[in-house]
Amino acid sequence: MKSSPIQDHTSPLNAQQAQQLTALIETLTPMQVTWISGYLSGINAASATGEVAPPQAAPAAQAVTSEPLTILYGSQTGNAEDIAEQLKERAEAAGLSVNVYDMLDYKPKDLKKEQNVIVCVSTHGEGDPPDNAEELHAFIFGKKAPKLDGLRFSVLAFGDTSYEHFCQTGKDFDTQLEKLGGERVADRVDLDVDFDDAAEAWIEDVVKVFGDTLGGTGEQPHPTVTAMPGAAAAPAQSTYSRKNPYSAEVLDNIVLNGRGSDKEVHHIELDTEESGLVWEPGDSLGIIPENDPAVVEELIAALKLSGDEQVTGIDGEVSLEHALTHQYEITTLTRPFVEKYATQAQTDALDKLLAEDQREALTEYMDGRFIVDLVEDFPISGLTGADFVRLLRKLPPRLYSIASSYAANPDEVHLTVAAVRYETHGRPRHGVASVQLADRSDDAKLPIYIDSNKNFKLPSDDAAPIIMIGPGTGVAPFRAFMEEREERDAAGDNWLFFGAQHFLTDFYYQTDWLRWRKDGLLTRMDAAFSRDQEEKVYVQDRIRAAGKDVYDWIERGATIYVCGDANAMAHDVHEALLELLGEHGGMDAEAAAGHLKQMQKDKRYQRDVY
Repeated sequence: MKSSPIQDHTSPLNAQQAQQLTALIETLTPMQVTWISGYLSGINAASATGEVAPPQAAPAAQAVTSEPLTILYGSQTGNAEDIAEQLKERAEAAGLSVNVYDMLDYKPKDLKKEQNVIVCVSTHGEGDPPDNAEELHAFIFGKKAPKLDGLRFSVLAFGDTSYEHFCQTGKDFDTQLEKLGGERVADRVDLDVDFDDAAEAWIEDVVKVFGDTLGGTGEQPHPTVTAMPGAAAAPAQSTYSRKNPYSAEVLDNIVLNGRGSDKEVHHIELDTEESGLVWEPGDSLGIIPENDPAVVEELIAALKLSGDEQVTGIDGEVSLEHALTHQYEITTLTRPFVEKYATQAQTDALDKLLAEDQREALTEYMDGRFIVDLVEDFPISGLTGADFVRLLRKLPPRLYSIASSYAANPDEVHLTVAAVRYETHGRPRHGVASVQLADRSDDAKLPIYIDSNKNFKLPSDDAAPIIMIGPGTGVAPFRAFMEEREERDAAGDNWLFFGAQHFLTDFYYQTDWLRWRKDGLLTRMDAAFSRDQEEKVYVQDRIRAAGKDVYDWIERGATIYVCGDANAMAHDVHEALLELLGEHGGMDAEAAAGHLKQMQKDKRYQRDVY
């Protein structure tokens, strides 16, 4: 657990005790902190009566099988990792011996030694494996991939149906492991963005399957912590989550752009004082949005239905208007939705558009259109509201990088949000959450939760240098990084690469950066304002220009962070890093790629790209 270093001059501890306690806290999980807090409270209470409170014995461990179960996870933001850890706990409770590996830390050649493997893997962008799964993914498709006769496996795939290649990486692992000789003992499950219930059901099924195969001893109750005699109650952790969000009031909403800018970026501050929510720099804030009432009204009119019609929504009987406003995704047009809609429409034109040889035409049709466009283009006579909502997926949360440090602002959380507005096919369009935040947030309350990102974290060594690369709203987590390092009196050097269109109108958080630069916390800042000169200049160009210095920072242990657009920026920055390793490190292309891959394994090259 991350914490601010304990100072002996601000606590009753001496310097050595403060240092030892700080070091211990860094190694603890939130559950362990809670237990220790209760334990120490018990000792304190018992000391007043002269009694000694004995430590509670841990629950007896279940017997485990001798044949291990290996869980491999590949995750960009941490969801697959979280489910892998939940699976481990459940499997161990059932008496199985379990090993969990980040795919980045797993030796691909060890795959041939495995007998029982579960893969939990997400898909990044349009069908690509996440960063930490790239090496293993390439290995199983390469010439050195081994025969896997005797391997028993199952795959859990994470994805988003708004992308064409939904859960493609999971599908790749599933088909290729079978081609190499493995036996699929539980069918692959493909999870959409709202995956909690489906993941829980899959965990239950797969633990039973492997338990039966490996001779597990059955389900073990989760251990509970019993309070010691005389102990005060341990502080409660926040109970808020994606399934139970906290209703946060909007405190402030400031437009960061100057007059005349082509962009509209807002700084949003939300009240979390009563929430118990805790986060670390690099984490994201999940927001459960609601659809724009005007868009809901337009869709109901296109369906020729009444908003008062009662339908069975996610939480029981509600009006159609309520369901479409609060419960279902009604904007993004996806192939799975079109397929389900087509079964109701029974229209030759739509069936033809869904033919396998028309995938490109369907993609072109869906581009820039919403569900209301499909309803108008292919109306269904007699379609009821109840029929329609059964075609929809649950309204997924939106994630925004947190732009503030909990240590610096424990009672509020800050976001940097670009309002998405455009026009296509004769209709104005806008982003569901971004415009809700931009336009409808005055005195509003928003359902929020913390989405932890274990793969985008500051180094544990405060003396280590960092290089932050964040154009546009990608700069948000780096504001949190700097606030955190300021609070911790971190001695490490900090270098920011920032990019935007214009210096005068788009220099987000300029005052903060200049203050940190003046105070010496921000060691260096290189900015690229692409439209301020005839030739466009981007962050990757600044990286190339400073290549020798970047290489020197890498050589003395700097961690590189990249946040922002995955489609162009992240690729271009990666190429610039490869080039400077070649030019200033004397590496050929293969060696440079290997060097960056090793930096990823060492957590010294981290990306939060979308």
